Amino acid sequence: MGMYLHLLLLQCCFVSNFVCNAVAFAEEPAGGRSDGYCGRILRAQMQGTRREGHHEFRLRMEGDPETYLPGSTYRVVLLASSPAYFRGFTLIALKEGREGTTDDDYAGQFQIVDDEDTQFMTNCPPAVTESTPRRRTRIQVIWTAPPSGTGCIILKASIVQKRVIYFQDQGSLTIRLCEKERVLGEVTDVPAIECCACGTAKYRLTFYGNWSEKVHPKDYPRRANHWSALIGASHSRSYVLWEYGSYASEGVRQVAELGSPIKMEEEIRQKGDEVLTVIKTKAQWPAWQPLNLRAAPSAEFSVDRSRHLMSFLTMLGPSPDWNVGLSGEDLCTKDCGWVQRLVADLIPWDAGTDSGVTYESPNKPTIPQEKIRPLTSLDHSQSPFYDPEGGAITPVARVVVERIARKGEQCNVVPDTIDDIVADIGQEEKVEDDTPETCIYSTWSPWSACSSATCDKGRRMRQRMLKAQLDLSVPCPHTQDFQPCMAPGCSMEEPSTCMMSEWISWSACSVSCGMGMRSRERYVKQYPEDGSLCQLQTEETEKCVVNDECSPSSCVVTEWGEWDPCSVTCGLGMKRRERMVKMPPIDGSMCKTEVAEVEKCMMPECHTIPCMLSPWSDWSECSVTCGRGVRSRQRMLKSDPAECTEELEQTEKCMLPECPMDCMVSEWSEWSECNKSCGKGHTIRTRMIKLEPQFGGSSCPETIQRKKCKTRKCRTKGGGRSKAKGTGAAGCQLQPWTSWTDCTKPCGGGLQERFRTAKRRAKGNCKDRREIRACNNQPC
Repeated sequence: MGMYLHLLLLQCCFVSNFVCNAVAFAEEPAGGRSDGYCGRILRAQMQGTRREGHHEFRLRMEGDPETYLPGSTYRVVLLASSPAYFRGFTLIALKEGREGTTDDDYAGQFQIVDDEDTQFMTNCPPAVTESTPRRRTRIQVIWTAPPSGTGCIILKASIVQKRVIYFQDQGSLTIRLCEKERVLGEVTDVPAIECCACGTAKYRLTFYGNWSEKVHPKDYPRRANHWSALIGASHSRSYVLWEYGSYASEGVRQVAELGSPIKMEEEIRQKGDEVLTVIKTKAQWPAWQPLNLRAAPSAEFSVDRSRHLMSFLTMLGPSPDWNVGLSGEDLCTKDCGWVQRLVADLIPWDAGTDSGVTYESPNKPTIPQEKIRPLTSLDHSQSPFYDPEGGAITPVARVVVERIARKGEQCNVVPDTIDDIVADIGQEEKVEDDTPETCIYSTWSPWSACSSATCDKGRRMRQRMLKAQLDLSVPCPHTQDFQPCMAPGCSMEEPSTCMMSEWISWSACSVSCGMGMRSRERYVKQYPEDGSLCQLQTEETEKCVVNDECSPSSCVVTEWGEWDPCSVTCGLGMKRRERMVKMPPIDGSMCKTEVAEVEKCMMPECHTIPCMLSPWSDWSECSVTCGRGVRSRQRMLKSDPAECTEELEQTEKCMLPECPMDCMVSEWSEWSECNKSCGKGHTIRTRMIKLEPQFGGSSCPETIQRKKCKTRKCRTKGGGRSKAKGTGAAGCQLQPWTSWTDCTKPCGGGLQERFRTAKRRAKGNCKDRREIRACNNQPC
């Protein structure tokens, strides 16, 4: 870059002295940063060519905010309107009224999005400049707002176009932002080095999807739209789930591309003490429904002094690798308390692992992998979020995080409000739902009465109906749910708040016939927050009967096998299970024990399973090599085709460069009469140009041909070979020749005529004369 800048300095000398001064800021002195170097940039910019009211260049912040939120990130874009362009630029952010002579004068921090386009200036690190000098119409960077109390800031840009620098103190290359005033209890600035809050706090995260055909109509995927299972954690500052400008982990990639949270959860749990709570909600099919039909998914989590950050992500599908989420949100306030409520509107971001640009783009891995970045409305013309004006993307979701309880002694400086006290009332724990996202159920029925009429533990049951199974290869879990219960008046409170895993399957019965015992186990997923031991059982036993009797005439059979799949894919069917005879009766009689069992099974209502389709393939090559043609794309049917009416192939017109068109001419005309009535003359014939050559076609051939003609020798009265002027045949007198007529064509070869008539006609050959000649032979 240094060579380019020195050349630029040499070039500017041909312009004017003040332009030289303006360009001088870009020179990078050898030997490290010199004192006041950033300040010289500002002084040089102020000497540059101001273009008041000139809007071919524009500095804008996505969403065009008038204020900034301390610690928040914003996308800053520098644009040139067509046909303008710029070769270089400088971008800085200053506290209002500062000169830029000290490091403290600069506000916030820039983050490079594309290092092929942008870099930090070597001798003035707060400033961003071009990586290489070339024509460009757009660059973008991420700017993180400064901490609270900074006041108003000014973002300034300068533009290098050819040999001139444009800069504006006010106008389209300057943005002024002031700090947004905070409401007491809202989220704090960027995470403090140490959280000073005491005790723990419990929060509920609620996710409201706003991605719908009404709000985002362009190319909205009507059938397969959904949100994947949400996955996240409350964690320490040393652990980062994801963040802008970093590369996605394998767990993030699987969420972004496949909607699978399994690997992400595994990565989170491997962090051990750096994570306090894993945050999970179930997937949402379809992506949007009114809240009176489906409650917004939510999850609860806790934070403490060392693990006070919260991050999560969820995929919007189908999409290449697009997600929404929060990264490292600090729930600890500077007043040593806990944030009461946080509301954030979410725009999608790109995980940098797939290069697709539409919802249903076929898989196209990004190699090499790119960094995580927010999507913008100018990314690609085929993007569903594209806006040629570069406006802000309408949020696709909103997340609300509310504090619902605090535990332990608190040390917040600001006294508690009524809302703080009310929010500390404990909320009922919600049971984790691991329902596959491809299974669509009705709502649960009310709980049945408890099976126990005493204070001994019993069970109660509720049921739901399986309405649709979107993927037949993924089994749908139970339609019945059981819960421990006791008779009215008995307490179900446990001595601790352990989080336990599900029970592992029962072991085999301890006997081969008659009554025996079997057992099952579970493990502790999370210990109580107060550090006490778990008092819940991790092992459970119960009686089991393999064979009703063990007499000599009885046979020994195995336990029942798994149920076979239902005999139908929709409606009412039958399913079957079997067991085997391990030992026949000792007395040699026939085994009378049932070894097969059949029962009814209910599948989704017929004709309600939606079509399962693969993503569209890439468009084929155009059917022609030039001019207008067609191209096509296909997708595969993955479900029963009987009731699927969706199109599997699409065609559209395509336009390639026009085909060459050769010149076209008419047939030759008849040869004209000889232009002389005696002696040597010539005759011509012509043809017309019917179509001029286009798009590189063959040029036109000749349009006029001439050949000699000789009728008879000219004779005079005296027997000589010449004749008197104005005469033709003997005794025939002719008028002078008329003027030539206008050419029949302005170009491409035309004709002209002239005439002479007989003045006195004698006996014999005395006729009027006509001559023809070519004209305007130049090509059109």
